[in-house]
Amino acid sequence: MMYINDAVSRKIIDILTGAEEPLETKEVETKLKNVSRVKVLYRLNNLRGEGLIKGKPVGSGKGAWIWWRAGVFR
Repeated sequence: MMYINDAVSRKIIDILTGAEEPLETKEVETKLKNVSRVKVLYRLNNLRGEGLIKGKPVGSGKGAWIWWRAGVFR
């Protein structure tokens, strides 16, 4: 696994690893107290770009995505 040196990114990985199903962006935000939505979205997209998590837009709402740990749900 790639070394993550950012506390918010590490926490996101921990949240998604412990989840029993993919989580919506809002659910991830709720678990990260005192972290702005912009920072959460930035970190989620960076982690997705690095291949550590997967994400998929859902519904017609803006910014409505689901996220999961890469390789967990097959």
